[in-house]
Amino acid sequence: MKYEELNDLKKTNPPGQIIYLGARASILSRWQANYVAKKLEQSCPGLCVETKIQSTEGDRVCEIPLPEIGGKGVFTFEIEKALLENKIDIAVHSFKDLPVENNPGLTIAAISERADPRDALVSRHNYQLHSLPKGASVGTSSTRRAAQLLFLRPDLKVTHIRGNVDTRIKKAFDPNLDYDAIIIAYAGLVRIGLARIASEIISIEKMLPAPAQGALAIQCQENSHLIPLINSINHIDTMLATTAERAFLRALGGGCSLPVAALAEYVNGQLKLMGAVYARDGIAKIGLEQSVSCEAANLEEALLKAGELGKQLAALALSKGADKLLESV
Repeated sequence: MKYEELNDLKKTNPPGQIIYLGARASILSRWQANYVAKKLEQSCPGLCVETKIQSTEGDRVCEIPLPEIGGKGVFTFEIEKALLENKIDIAVHSFKDLPVENNPGLTIAAISERADPRDALVSRHNYQLHSLPKGASVGTSSTRRAAQLLFLRPDLKVTHIRGNVDTRIKKAFDPNLDYDAIIIAYAGLVRIGLARIASEIISIEKMLPAPAQGALAIQCQENSHLIPLINSINHIDTMLATTAERAFLRALGGGCSLPVAALAEYVNGQLKLMGAVYARDGIAKIGLEQSVSCEAANLEEALLKAGELGKQLAALALSKGADKLLESV
């Protein structure tokens, strides 16, 4: 943020003025909200960010598998609605939950520095993927994780599990429930202080994450005076990477219920994107990788290159039959 913009922002938001941040009620979402609030307050001393909890359909309907709820944005719709109705000023989302198509009137003004994007196995028996017994029951609510798991271990049984991170962990350790293990985002465990319970942090080579996994999106109205403030906590490398990943998902049809995985890395001006499309039952996989030079005179130009990389990799996946794999979803 430029000095003049920060000064203007301080005049617009004098010390003691409250900015309202919308987030979900879960322990993880509250951690994410507090993390972003502190970043914003550090960027503009004297600013006060207060969290307002929003109830979402994904939180209220906890027993139905996510793909069966229908529609997009089951964890974000109500929060975006509150933004548009001026009930909150900014919103924090797990970026992988946010639909790939922007809601008219809203913009993603910043992306947080990404946490570890890998998935983790949690098991009360301390199993790892290779040591799970034949026919073992593994809980997940993700079509992507289910397909990847069956691709690696077709002998396993994938069992539906829903709930917030802490709820799923309790289910995993409940001896009265039929879970030999569950798969969960490692970043979620780290953020709520439970990294130690992971029996395995699954390698990228075995299980590519969901597009934008581990990153947080900070959203506001597209004409908000808070955009310069939010921009000040943007992590450019993560924004470039997640732009490519989400462009890949969007070009394949969008939606977090697709068995699509992607991970991009920006190193020394080069953006490398790895993508994968699976058959829902795990019997087939299309894996791809492509790179592009993302050195550009400005961020807007670099983001365009990142988006094009995602589209190109999706086109390559479709030319290899990805559409046929996705027909079963």
